[in-house]
Amino acid sequence: MLEIRHLRKVYEGTGRSVEAIRDIDFTLAQGELVCLVGPSGCGKTTLLKCVAGLLRPSAGSVLLDGSPVTGPRPGLAIVFQEYGRSLYPWLRVGDNVELPLRHRKGLSRTERRTRAAEALATVGLAEAGRAYPWELSGGMQQRVAIARALAYRPEVLLMDEPFAAVDAQTRADLEDLVRRLWTERGMTVLFVTHDIDEAVYLGERVLVLSRSPTVVLEQIEVGLPVRRDQLTTRADPEFTRLRTRVLERIRGTVPDAAARDQ
Repeated sequence: MLEIRHLRKVYEGTGRSVEAIRDIDFTLAQGELVCLVGPSGCGKTTLLKCVAGLLRPSAGSVLLDGSPVTGPRPGLAIVFQEYGRSLYPWLRVGDNVELPLRHRKGLSRTERRTRAAEALATVGLAEAGRAYPWELSGGMQQRVAIARALAYRPEVLLMDEPFAAVDAQTRADLEDLVRRLWTERGMTVLFVTHDIDEAVYLGERVLVLSRSPTVVLEQIEVGLPVRRDQLTTRADPEFTRLRTRVLERIRGTVPDAAARDQ
């Protein structure tokens, strides 16, 4: 479904250049949930923007279902970390969710409203359509941002550290929401996070990134059950083993040769 081939990104400035991404190469199968995790400032958001077509890579390519991504695509939707800046405070919640649908050809006003209402109901905000974003809690605002992406019905959902600004309990609830939506809808999800526990809890596979200039250090298969919950899953010895493995790779305490042998 999604192919990232030898992606490289260099930022050119006044008399200087910064290589943010050196060589990223991986694929996502249809219906797969993959998490990207790495050190702070390693280029995770840059990578996601290149995948979404919001940034032009310096080299390499991104393919969605075999077609090059050279700009924003109808098959891609993205949920950003700063939900407060991605929602328009002067529009009601329902109108915020409906807004991107106005650019989808062939959708009537009734169809747009129906999709928006269905998406809000899916994230547990069926009664919030007439409210304004600033009347909702941070967690509820992020649910609105997720609903807006769902209403678009993308082939691939990109999520850029979407829960970094909410409290721990809300974060746990939103993590479970993503797992539930992924299970029910069979979406392809690429989830960027700096939280190792979150990456292991959510992902079917975790891609560990190096410090900038970024490469993929290792792709780790997560063999946890499909049905997960915050208590049982996080108490599973396999969860502990996996999070330790990811942390070791990020900190560089496992040599590359040893990683290849495991």
